[in-house]
Amino acid sequence: MTIDLTGGVPTGLIAAGFHHPPDQLQQMSTIASLRARRPAFYPDQALYAEFAARNFGLGFELHDDTGLVFSVTSKTLRFHFGGGKCPACPQNDSTSAYLATDKYFASVILSAASIPNTGGNYFFLNDRFSRLRSPGHDVGDVVPYFQTLGSTAFVKPLTGSRGDFAQRVSSEAELKAYIAEVSRYHDSILMQRIYAGREYRIFVLDGEVLYCARKHDPVISGDGKRTIRDLIADHMRTLERSGTSSTSFHTPPEHDLDRIPAAGETVVLPGRRNRNAGGGMTFENPRDADTAFRLAVQAASALNLRVAGVDIFEDDSADETGRIRIVEVNSNPAIRLLEDSGRDDLVLRIWRSTFVAVGLLDAATPV
Repeated sequence: MTIDLTGGVPTGLIAAGFHHPPDQLQQMSTIASLRARRPAFYPDQALYAEFAARNFGLGFELHDDTGLVFSVTSKTLRFHFGGGKCPACPQNDSTSAYLATDKYFASVILSAASIPNTGGNYFFLNDRFSRLRSPGHDVGDVVPYFQTLGSTAFVKPLTGSRGDFAQRVSSEAELKAYIAEVSRYHDSILMQRIYAGREYRIFVLDGEVLYCARKHDPVISGDGKRTIRDLIADHMRTLERSGTSSTSFHTPPEHDLDRIPAAGETVVLPGRRNRNAGGGMTFENPRDADTAFRLAVQAASALNLRVAGVDIFEDDSADETGRIRIVEVNSNPAIRLLEDSGRDDLVLRIWRSTFVAVGLLDAATPV
């Protein structure tokens, strides 16, 4: 089914809240005004592509009743996109995107380019394809490697995203419990030495830093009625409903869990800082921005990525060579922060690059 957004909307979208057929809509001047006219499940990629297409005078079409499959058209070309895990950055070739997605591959490439990173070793969690693997990377090898790191490490799925199952483990019992849980959803993990510091997301577009944001720990807010224990349980249920693991943060001491925070009082949950895991982000540059930005651009270049969200740690207590380390390089970085911050201009710059890369726009087209 092909539905032209200049003429109609699939019945499923209307039933879900897509109540304004596009031919009755005035041109949306902001992403927020377009978001208000789309159902809650409407994918970010579809929303931003539609907004950018309208801005640049291109056509936009949905091809199903979920918003997951859509296309942008010029007078001579149609290019298809998808929501969910479908990469929104076709200017990144598939090989480079996969190398970035596999955190071990990415760390090896960064190290070969002399770019400081958090490194690590990979392990498979089941026996499938074991005859095809080199020794030292099976589930039985996890604990011995963990012991070489002092029985404290950071672990995460090898090709995971959204902060899912990314957490610190500090004992063999915790590690074994983690493996038992994560193996239900993933077949391999990366284990790393613990690094700390302020964490930033540096967005690199075509060899230049477009913006930088600092990541913050998740917080829960008191309502003057429920205990911290109850608030955390509600937070965990929210994460699970959104498809993100709920075990990756450090809870307050047991004796604090039954305290009732005042209405509006915030309680920090240290751990992963991903927005999908409840963390926050604010526009802020690292203290040594020159070095951080230089390393981020080099990391994107080493992986041959035109679009990259480069996550870094900045640790003032480390020596100069280890003060800034690349944590991950994301080839399909989320940009919801820009929408939430009203930076529609940056969203347009990103999608302009995409439209130019696939031939929908001329390179001379202004933002």
